[in-house]
Amino acid sequence: MPYITISTIRGILDAAQKKTLLERITDVMVEVEGQGSPDFRRNVWVRIEEQEPSHWSLGGMQPTSEIIASTFGAIGADGVRVAR
Repeated sequence: MPYITISTIRGILDAAQKKTLLERITDVMVEVEGQGSPDFRRNVWVRIEEQEPSHWSLGGMQPTSEIIASTFGAIGADGVRVAR
């Protein structure tokens, strides 16, 4: 029974991207570990763990919500990315 955790910065993935990521990671685990068995799907746990931007650093730089929104686009309260 695999448990997969994806760690990311809050604000990068919108609701549709999360749904796609969860589905596709599950598909890969069924294909690889479950050897294609459809029954294996019910044993695959996938979790997206989002953390505040201040908890991350890349090259010594901490991203801000503003940097993330300007790079990826803002996400509305409904979880949908707002058009730029």
